[in-house]
Amino acid sequence: MGESEGKSLKDLYGENRRIHDEKYDKSLAATCINGTFVGKKTDGIIAYKGIPFVSRQPIGELRWKAPEPYCADEGVYEAYYNGKTSWQPKGDPAAEYVQGEDCLYLNIWRADDASKEKKPVMVWIYGGAFESGGTADPNYEGHNFVTENPDIILVTIAYRVGVFGFFHLSHLADGKDYADAQNLGLLDQMMALKWVHENIEAFGGDADNVTIWGESAGAASCILLPLLEGSHAYFKRIIAQSGSHLQTRSPEQAIACTDRVMEALGCKSVADLMKVDAEKLANTVGELFGIYQVLGMRTFPERDGKYLPVETAGAYEKGAAKDIVILHGCNKDEFNTFVSATGEEGFIEWGKQRKEEILAKLTNEEKALVESYCQSKKQGSHEPYSCLVGQMLFIAPQIRVAEEQAKAGGKSYTYYYTVESSLPLMKAGHATEVSTVLCHPELTDLTGRRYDETFGRTMRRMWVQFAKTGNPSLSADISPDGVAKEWPPYDLEDKRVMVLDEKDIHPEKEADLKIVDWERTYFLTNYYMP
Repeated sequence: MGESEGKSLKDLYGENRRIHDEKYDKSLAATCINGTFVGKKTDGIIAYKGIPFVSRQPIGELRWKAPEPYCADEGVYEAYYNGKTSWQPKGDPAAEYVQGEDCLYLNIWRADDASKEKKPVMVWIYGGAFESGGTADPNYEGHNFVTENPDIILVTIAYRVGVFGFFHLSHLADGKDYADAQNLGLLDQMMALKWVHENIEAFGGDADNVTIWGESAGAASCILLPLLEGSHAYFKRIIAQSGSHLQTRSPEQAIACTDRVMEALGCKSVADLMKVDAEKLANTVGELFGIYQVLGMRTFPERDGKYLPVETAGAYEKGAAKDIVILHGCNKDEFNTFVSATGEEGFIEWGKQRKEEILAKLTNEEKALVESYCQSKKQGSHEPYSCLVGQMLFIAPQIRVAEEQAKAGGKSYTYYYTVESSLPLMKAGHATEVSTVLCHPELTDLTGRRYDETFGRTMRRMWVQFAKTGNPSLSADISPDGVAKEWPPYDLEDKRVMVLDEKDIHPEKEADLKIVDWERTYFLTNYYMP
């Protein structure tokens, strides 16, 4: 985009201000419950950035408090600049933007056309292991996507990450007033979705046709949100790329993480923690658990029995999301992204530790199965560890969701992404599809190259078709290559998935693909990470 060329992310920051006169373009204004917001138009696309979806930002005394519902407001406001990134240590692209605890904003893109019909809405939830990420990531700039797909409204929402969004405090002597702190990130997402539901028609969107969409922690959020009471009123479809209901932790695991942070900071109470500078808090947690610092992967939503059930897998088995249609899948070499980032030697050491943690949860018979699976991989390389953890965290759980949806009478469309990066060790690793599906082929940090243009357009069109109709299949007249793409829903007999291959998109039986090892890894979906 021309506005951002040659600029750092911090250079793009600005503060939206109230407009006190009538000197603004009314055609760029959208009147919502909490204000009228004036966007900017570029090449036929209107972007509204930095719209708050809470009445007060979670700063000061509101740190570790649930998001406050937005209030009626008759003011007129600029919507020119993205809101701040939730505090986090360095590593994620969004961390290069201005950070702050006042971070609960959303962005909207729509085509400036004459259409009077309400458009389907796609709400993107960013990933980052629940401890990093933000809407300022260049991948999530929605101009290109809506230019190519003007028949939808694209929204990106922010939520608190890391210590500010997922931090158990209620076990502390003065923690009883912080009973939501362990799942604030999910509550932020819910509040943003409530805002979308109640205001998106002002932008031409259909409040009754909302698809939530995310990758990694964003995908896990999409899978977990249906388990929160009242959430089904806000969306009817899910697109989940490489994330699952197993990316959660128990109260005991959450408390152990909190206690380590308290010890590192020399704090004894919530009152002590409230005095700690936000940046210091974020960096301390990064040193202990950070995905970019130590590949910690310890920060997850909590199965607290209040917002999330104690058994999220069991909830899907009982049909908790059977009325939600799901498009979801995994990448062939999920954990190779982390191997590529850390180097093979460093990853092997990490992998050995995580394997031992996994084995400690298992029965002797299950341990033997895992050992057999690891032995079947290339010894002396990263593969025994990257394949094992990838199966447990990202791959097998996708098939588990498809299985449970089918058993419960629901519907899911499942994919297997096989396109390989040109970077060493990366292959079809975690998140390598993101720049393609969000229409940013120029961002090659993970891909190492531009992927086939027609493949990218086809993938995006299937995602949009799903958001519009609940079925990602493409007829020949709307398929970018002119060839129909029939995507069968996953069923218990044939277990067909759509192979997203750069040169050949086609459905295939899971038995032929061998996505999971049904004997030696599928049972791991009964356990949680970390």
